[in-house]
Amino acid sequence: MNQIKQYINQHASRFEKELFAWLEIPSISTLKIYKPHIKASAELLKKYLLQAGIASVKLLETEGNPLVYGEKIVDEKLPTILIYGHYDVQPVDPLALWTNPPFSPTIRDGKIYARGVADDKGQVFAHVKALEIMHQLGNLPCNIKLLIEGEEEVGSGGLQRFLDKKENLQLIQADCVVVSDTSIQAMDKPSIPIALRGITALTIKIQSAKKDLHSGVYGGAVANPIQVLCTLLAALKNKEGQVAIPGFYDDVVALSTAERNAMNSGFSLEKYKEELGIADVDGEKDYTTLERVGIRPALDINGMWGGYIEEGVKTVLPAEAHANISIRLVANQDPLKVAQACKAYLISKAPKSVRIEVDIHQGGSKAFKTSTRTPGLKAARKAFKQVWGKDPVWMYEGGSIPILSKMQDKMGVDVVLLGFGLDSDNIHSPNEHFGIKNLHLGIETIINFYQTFAKTK
Repeated sequence: MNQIKQYINQHASRFEKELFAWLEIPSISTLKIYKPHIKASAELLKKYLLQAGIASVKLLETEGNPLVYGEKIVDEKLPTILIYGHYDVQPVDPLALWTNPPFSPTIRDGKIYARGVADDKGQVFAHVKALEIMHQLGNLPCNIKLLIEGEEEVGSGGLQRFLDKKENLQLIQADCVVVSDTSIQAMDKPSIPIALRGITALTIKIQSAKKDLHSGVYGGAVANPIQVLCTLLAALKNKEGQVAIPGFYDDVVALSTAERNAMNSGFSLEKYKEELGIADVDGEKDYTTLERVGIRPALDINGMWGGYIEEGVKTVLPAEAHANISIRLVANQDPLKVAQACKAYLISKAPKSVRIEVDIHQGGSKAFKTSTRTPGLKAARKAFKQVWGKDPVWMYEGGSIPILSKMQDKMGVDVVLLGFGLDSDNIHSPNEHFGIKNLHLGIETIINFYQTFAKTK
């Protein structure tokens, strides 16, 4: 391991330069105008993988953005690890809240600030450099395959369809799938997620008159779409913080008291509030903060728009109002079933004075969960202990990786969440960042994982 540390230290400045070049590409998958940048991001990753010693790398076209696929087969008799990640990133709004431009990477206080550095380019890059080191030192202990997509932030549509073809499943077949797109609890408390929530999303449109109306002439006589929308959204939850949609909790699986106690061990609520800059937490009654984001479903309003929002006042009744809703799901909840129940509930609550449309977004995903007894999870635990000096704790993480449950079902192999970010990294928010120490320790942990997993097979 000293040899690995030495290599990282000697090449640290080059690593940063290469990562910066990738981060400078605005590979935002949500907006079509960034399509050329998506392709450029995929091409640069292909270049980095070839330089890292991956023998075969190609772009696999989909109906959406291309998949970057690479492989290096050392010996057919050795175990094979498939690395999954994504090179697309979230939009940067609100731009005014960024300290530095989001696609101009900057180092401050030992952290790299840029959109996509933690989610997920920096973590994918840790795998690229781990492979480079093992290639240069001549000690790659297993076969490697990589499948890095460009649509994770928009539901993984291309990869969803890719996995439906038998020949593609044969191409990517492996003994273990490794994903570095998650976080640890703290630098002094490494952790391994064993569950992620699923997700479904909807867009609501409320219409009243056929055009904007003067609020003096029509106010009080014609329904205001924004006010109706606010009433509908408020009706989605009760005073106990529970989702009010009928049947919403029917399929939710409860954890035992022992499991709940274990997941809450060592958590500091005061530190959590301090890091977020909030006076208090909020959520479903009778559950802790970690339980609310790990083992309970949640419904959130992600955006609202309508009417006049510029400087000053324009006294109108807007013709339309809109909102985006996301619902995080836990084990046994079906994304489409939940979305349809939400749609039916909203339509039933809408007054006759307005027209309502509720669109269910494609790309919803089931929750993901794995066993702590698999060879992959055991190897990951040993790797963290070796590099970080502490046994990692098991963790229920609140985020979603849309494709994982399908990969698990289709491939029938272990999925290991080997992430190195922190919850405070501001992913999906302004000033996203990723610690340089996290990057370097991540590279070491990945190498140790490969070596440990190879010995278990």
